[in-house]
Amino acid sequence: MLVSLLVSTFWTLLPLGHSSLPLVINTWPFKNATAAAWSTLQSGGSVLDAVQMGCARCEMEQCDGSVGYGGSPDETGETTLDAMIMNGDTMEAGAVADLRRIKNAIGVARAVMEHTDHTMLAGESASVFAENMGFVAEDLTTNKSMNIFSQWLKGNCQPNYRKNVFPDPSKSCGPYKPRATLKRYKRPQHANTRSHDTIGMIAVDGDGHVAAGTSTNGMTHKVPGRVGDSPIIGAGAYADSSAGGAAATGDGDVMMRFLPSYLAVELMRAGADPSAACKTAISRIKRHYSEFFGAIICANTTGHYGAACNKVAGFSQFHYMVSNSESDTPLLKSVDCF
Repeated sequence: MLVSLLVSTFWTLLPLGHSSLPLVINTWPFKNATAAAWSTLQSGGSVLDAVQMGCARCEMEQCDGSVGYGGSPDETGETTLDAMIMNGDTMEAGAVADLRRIKNAIGVARAVMEHTDHTMLAGESASVFAENMGFVAEDLTTNKSMNIFSQWLKGNCQPNYRKNVFPDPSKSCGPYKPRATLKRYKRPQHANTRSHDTIGMIAVDGDGHVAAGTSTNGMTHKVPGRVGDSPIIGAGAYADSSAGGAAATGDGDVMMRFLPSYLAVELMRAGADPSAACKTAISRIKRHYSEFFGAIICANTTGHYGAACNKVAGFSQFHYMVSNSESDTPLLKSVDCF
């Protein structure tokens, strides 16, 4: 009887979720990206391979127009890409920002990690690096992105991300000049599921090795040169194989100020379950920007996972994808925003 009780207690105290490793989890209902990552893990690829293949699938499929080429044209009509990848075993990371002419941004991010001592390359120099590494230079503009840009110009460049300039950016296109006096400014709600929804992905293998990554083409009509949270280590994503991984999506200009992915991983290290860690990371941002658009996914090294999102008009539930040993096909999950 005593032995039976001890065995029962032992299993009760063990962390749940070991049986659900390996694990792939990513933001939004990007099922093919999940499947590509899962297939990579199942065929013996590393967690880094899985994250790269999953994000690359979204880049090629132009997931929701917010990832890859032909989406989110900036004020000049050009599409540029941001991406990052992080190795939770070594804490190495690679990132690219404002990448031009190269479709495979996540691949270039990994090349930065594996072929330089740097963590991030940006702009034209990142594109030249990519070409030198063998990536093919291609036009990232499509008929669809040019049409989005043309309609924006016809609509007096609305919406845009300018403030404290003249002519009045809420009524006119640029070029803009700075106003001599700065006004108090309530930030309009530009970012939403239609303008921006990065893919963020976490992969954990059967031994608890963690990797995370992101890929995006940023915000539609952004100011040229703008870099959001996606390629910023600790903001767009973070991985540490001694604790877990996290990845964020949403209004990167706000979210990057709080490093939500880093915070969530540190909370899991301190013992928080993934859902609670995600919720705390969102709450930290809400304290200052109650109406921001954003969500985060979290996973620990035992296979537990969770997500959280900020409830705003038109966004009351966040959908994300999961693949693990409990199901052979990617499963669509959701969480109610708060």
